[in-house]
Amino acid sequence: MKKQAQEIIEKIPGEVYADVRIIENETQSIATKDGIVEALESSTTKGFGIRVLKDGAWGFAGSNDFSKNGIDRTTKRALKIAESSSRHITEKVELAPQKPTVDSYKIRVQEDPFEIPLEEKLELLLAADKAQRVDPKIVISQTSFYARREKKVFASTEGSLIGQEIIWCGAGIEASAAEGQEFQNRSYPNSHGGQFATRGYELIRELDLAGNAPRIGEEAVALLSAPLCPSGEYDLILDSNQLALQVHESCGHPTELDRALGYEASYAGTSFMTPDKLGKLKYGSEIVNMTADATLPGGLGTFGYDDEGIPAQRTYLIKDGVFVDYLTSRETIRELKCQVPSYKKGSNGTMRASSWSHIPLIRMTNVNLESGKSGKLGDLIADTKRGIFMSTNKSWSIDDRRLNFQFGTEIAWEIKNGKLGRILKNPTYQGITPEFWNSCDAICGPSEWIIWGTPNCGKGQPSQVINTGHGASPARFRKVKVGVIKKW
Repeated sequence: MKKQAQEIIEKIPGEVYADVRIIENETQSIATKDGIVEALESSTTKGFGIRVLKDGAWGFAGSNDFSKNGIDRTTKRALKIAESSSRHITEKVELAPQKPTVDSYKIRVQEDPFEIPLEEKLELLLAADKAQRVDPKIVISQTSFYARREKKVFASTEGSLIGQEIIWCGAGIEASAAEGQEFQNRSYPNSHGGQFATRGYELIRELDLAGNAPRIGEEAVALLSAPLCPSGEYDLILDSNQLALQVHESCGHPTELDRALGYEASYAGTSFMTPDKLGKLKYGSEIVNMTADATLPGGLGTFGYDDEGIPAQRTYLIKDGVFVDYLTSRETIRELKCQVPSYKKGSNGTMRASSWSHIPLIRMTNVNLESGKSGKLGDLIADTKRGIFMSTNKSWSIDDRRLNFQFGTEIAWEIKNGKLGRILKNPTYQGITPEFWNSCDAICGPSEWIIWGTPNCGKGQPSQVINTGHGASPARFRKVKVGVIKKW
């Protein structure tokens, strides 16, 4: 693949910047439902994408035809698109300087998921499927498994040549209960497919899907007769799996610099975290620290180099409650420095594409709420007199500036005088991003911190779905609007 990448780069005219990504993907996915195998798929793909910058404009083309004619045709198409685009630009694209890199990167796993016999995977999933059906009120039991191996080579006309191999893996279960008009879901270890990481099959074994399945089924049934989540202002404790999505939606997306500069306005929206607020906005309380860290072992947003050949980095986005940085690229960093002359950093390496046929965009890596000093979840509950503890995302809604939001979770528990009480169904909470994070007064410690994988982050036109990760410990927020707030 490296030789092929170099041969493609050699076809680019000397005055033009270009880079090429050759990507080979292998995937396997399994799903069961109500005791039967509902889906079993495997696939392999290989192709290349060429990005060229000529006369201040981008051109991009991709193909899976590696013949001489196929490579020549695709290269000429990328150049022609750039030439055509250059006649209509209002401002020329400029890239921040970057030293060339020659390197290799590989994720090491204990058990290669593609070497585990299919029969063993099916046995594990079907056992977990069956173990959820603890009551006749369980009307649907589901499990899923997914694995992907990506081999990628990046080469540029600046002299970079980088090979990477990454394995992703994940699984989860979901039980649905019904009685009359009532319908409730419970998921483990997380909703929307479960838990995912840059790890091997050892992750699936550690999840113990079958061992946790009876509890998930019992909770789904208990939710049917549980009281509704009350409405009003409560101290709210969010489990780390719900906080992962909160961070994703209210910090990850608004700190994407292309979005803050208006590049995504017509589709994904803009951001209230505009460049004039950099270094000034009090995003959260002093204990709120958020990082973008592509170097975290096991994180779903972990890699060695982004799709511009920039090394993976750890960057503070929020430091002691203050908004201090963006997710950036070589192109956007130049515009940011024009608007904020005091900004001196280079790209922090967040450009990624979902496949060889897509152009890279600024994407979240592992965007994390750093752990705090408030001990374990039990300590936090014991320190809360009147509150609600919510876990496992069910729904989300946030405006296109990432300011006003409402989230729902699968389950909640009432907190009275430092103790968990009755289960509550259909819990929701709402807020305004800076007000919400400024109300955070406690974050659990490192022992409660988990990196949750989000494999379905969408962005771009045409749409791209990519892997991101979010580390978080349970945290408490004071006087949050919970439930349906009625106005008379």
